[in-house]
Amino acid sequence: MNNSSYEYLDRINSPSDLKKLSVDELEILCSEIRDKLIKTVSKNGGHLSPNLGTVELTVAMHYVYDTPNDKIVWDVGHQAYTHKILTGRKDKLGTIRTKGGLSGFPKRKESEYDAFNVGHSSTSISAAYGIAKAREIKGESGRTIAVIGDGALTGGLAFEGLNNAGRANRNFTVILNDNKMSISRNVGSIARYLTHIRIRPGYIKIKKAVEKVLIHTPVIGNPIRKRLLDSKSRLRVSVYRNTIFEDLGFVYYGPVDGHNLQKLIDALNASKNVNQGVLIHVITTKGKGYQYAENDPKSFHGISSFDIDSGEPISSKKGFSAQFGEVLCNIAEKDARICAISAAMKIGTGLLEFSRKYKDRFFDVGIAEEHAVTFAAGMATEDMIPIFAVYSSFLQRSYDQIIHDAAAQDLHIVLAIDRAGIVGEDGETHQGVFDVPMLNNIPNVTIYSPCYFDELRSSLYSAIYKTDGIAAVRYPRGGEPYRPSDYETNDVYSVYGSGKDAAVVTYGRIFAHAAQAKEILKEKGIDITVIKLNRIRPISEAAVEKASGFKKVYFFEEGIETGGVGELFYYMLRDFNFKGDFELTGIKDKFVPQSTVDEALAELNLDCCGIVNKLTWN
Repeated sequence: MNNSSYEYLDRINSPSDLKKLSVDELEILCSEIRDKLIKTVSKNGGHLSPNLGTVELTVAMHYVYDTPNDKIVWDVGHQAYTHKILTGRKDKLGTIRTKGGLSGFPKRKESEYDAFNVGHSSTSISAAYGIAKAREIKGESGRTIAVIGDGALTGGLAFEGLNNAGRANRNFTVILNDNKMSISRNVGSIARYLTHIRIRPGYIKIKKAVEKVLIHTPVIGNPIRKRLLDSKSRLRVSVYRNTIFEDLGFVYYGPVDGHNLQKLIDALNASKNVNQGVLIHVITTKGKGYQYAENDPKSFHGISSFDIDSGEPISSKKGFSAQFGEVLCNIAEKDARICAISAAMKIGTGLLEFSRKYKDRFFDVGIAEEHAVTFAAGMATEDMIPIFAVYSSFLQRSYDQIIHDAAAQDLHIVLAIDRAGIVGEDGETHQGVFDVPMLNNIPNVTIYSPCYFDELRSSLYSAIYKTDGIAAVRYPRGGEPYRPSDYETNDVYSVYGSGKDAAVVTYGRIFAHAAQAKEILKEKGIDITVIKLNRIRPISEAAVEKASGFKKVYFFEEGIETGGVGELFYYMLRDFNFKGDFELTGIKDKFVPQSTVDEALAELNLDCCGIVNKLTWN
């Protein structure tokens, strides 16, 4: 199929154009959309499996609902590429996840069809219910629809939203997109509960048939029906087979085949005539329509550019996540106290092999970061050593649990903080630039920030065996950066070079850029010393003392400046009677938009060129 010529997709410029097509034509449109998705993601990278799985659902929603008057709120939003295609953005899809291009997630500033900014899990029901109630207060018409996956339903916020939204009026709908897995396979009671519902798909028909018989039974039919509806007895459960969603106040429809357009359209239309909140349970297949993604939906959940014909990634460079998993397996082999915890991210955080080797000591708690930290704290009281591997941007969700349940009790847990620093194409919601200021102000927390694989190994060992309280090891997305041949690492801090003109202080992967900058500056007649902090909390006083001997100190930080390491380093310099000039370059009070990592670092003056320019300007 020619990417620039589609029989039906070329006609679609807004959802109103969908309504001109027959169901048979919509089926062809869906195949064209899949073709465009596969070609786009193969070049730009992104979330392929989730988007392939929701093509028919998205088409059906925009076919039935009157968007943007009817508002759709996506959960996470990584499955909304089709939504973007249908809402006037198909010609820009090739720019998705690139600097200045379309976001990989819904963005209110991008389109009137995007009702709420998202990127993290389990937010849709709460946000959509807030929108619905606000519109009700203002007397506005229109439905509000929350689309949530079964994986996101493992997050506590989703149930807080369901519990509150059970009192919704007729204009509120929750669509549960059930593909039997999130990023890692779903775990826990919710997954088992949804499986239970899936294996009895005919129960709605039985329920309606019972009601029909009772209604037409003279004299006693309606009274019995009313008693059954009002009763909380075992009889009601037996006859009506209520779901948890109905107990919370929703009318439940489903399960519905999420790849059958006619059935989807019928279910969505039927829900519009119900005088209370509705939950529609849709069964979909992640990766639908692309064999490699269907066979391995986990690998194609979020993927870099790949070859369409083979399904193989174009780049297979070994990264920090995989290295972390190997190191942890080696440590766990010798120490039965080591346990690993994941919040539905065992593949992304490199824990797949650990989960196979040490099943009894691996715990996937679902998308529940708060629970993960408190669960780890509970384990720590029994002298186990729990390691919670989590993306930096997702760790934000567990702030209270880190303070209240772990730090305040001085419990020894390890936070393996993946994707620390700039992550690139996923943009604002996923940049790992807030974890340091977040943890920096909590007592009983130690933070390590390695730049290379050997430093990751030593930092993890120190976090587990040489550190009390909470120990955090933060490392970036991707592989090892440039390393000078004469660089030697130390546990707490390292000194590279012996120049007298200025000191450049940094941590994490920015050291690689500083080392390259040192070589370029040397050619320009400027000889510097680079001080690399391997442990960034507490900061080594010896490192500060070393820097205090220079007339100029430049600190470069891949994180938010306020509350970061650079600020504290300056205050400590003053304790050593530092009288020279100090300049901090970090991330100001702003969110970092999507781009490649290299583009973002250049924009922030945190790459090699930025460091060179900063020192040569002064």
